[in-house]
Amino acid sequence: MGRPSRPSPSPPVQPKPSHDDIEKGSKRPCHKSKIPPPPPPPKPWKPWLTPLVFVANTSVFIYTMYVNDCPHTSGTSKCILYEYLGRYSFQRFKENPLLGPSYITLKTLGGLDWTQVVEEKEYWRLFSCMWLHAGLIHLLINMLSLLGLGIRLEHEFGFVRIGPLYMISGFGGSLTSVLSLARKSIVSVGASGALFGLLGSMLSELITNWSNYTNKVNTTSSMSSLLVPEPWDLTLCSALSTMLLIICLNLAIGFLPRVDNSAHIGGFVSGLLAGFVLLMRPQYGYISNKHVPEGYQIKHKVAKHQVHQYVLFGTSLVLLITGFAVGLQRLRRP
Repeated sequence: MGRPSRPSPSPPVQPKPSHDDIEKGSKRPCHKSKIPPPPPPPKPWKPWLTPLVFVANTSVFIYTMYVNDCPHTSGTSKCILYEYLGRYSFQRFKENPLLGPSYITLKTLGGLDWTQVVEEKEYWRLFSCMWLHAGLIHLLINMLSLLGLGIRLEHEFGFVRIGPLYMISGFGGSLTSVLSLARKSIVSVGASGALFGLLGSMLSELITNWSNYTNKVNTTSSMSSLLVPEPWDLTLCSALSTMLLIICLNLAIGFLPRVDNSAHIGGFVSGLLAGFVLLMRPQYGYISNKHVPEGYQIKHKVAKHQVHQYVLFGTSLVLLITGFAVGLQRLRRP
């Protein structure tokens, strides 16, 4: 007897295409998911503008001491550290206790002088004074603050935002200083207004991006840590308390003798308003379309920004422009 023949295998049953696939002409099923895979974490910016500003301020101070030439103008016996620094030696403590040049030199090189700005219309001094410093001690304090604040902010937001923020804050501090009647007989110099602006912007960034901080504290999921960048690796309460402590301490320094507190306040307010405009982040849970894989559908898409962010943005922009316009108008008609 012959071997019985085996029945031929039946072809595999193909799944029937869904109604959506028939309409689209696609054989690939559409994956529906409320939450797509998390997007890649944002790449931090490489800070280069802040170190450049540091180098610029230091170079300007060296040039200031070269122009000052204490041995030639005051005599070698009245110069501090003449034996070691020569032409770059400092004026005597009675004239400048901060180890720096003379009052005349600072005024000549672009210090903020009320008479020169208001009566002579030398408005360029509102910017030039930001790069001058009264002495070595003054320079060291400001540059340490610049590196501590500027690098961290630039690392998070990049030079495109921090550069304008720094200049706007410095200009606001200079404008407030020259409008203060108490500053008529004093030449103001230094980057303090711009640095207080960076402090103010840190506070406004904390306020406008509040939802990112609260959701970061209340969740421990790995996806949320990717979606929400954490600027200072602090919890919400510690970030706010630390910020307020730094601001109060720095404002208190402004009441010391020879310190221009009007520039500090003006720079802080300008930076606070500019921070609402320049440092606004997408709210927690927002996912850009470019990070949504093909085939995924998000049922409840989160808007990019919240209503309060738009309100703070618009209000701050109007106040900033109006304040600068009114201040410049007062300079033209003292």
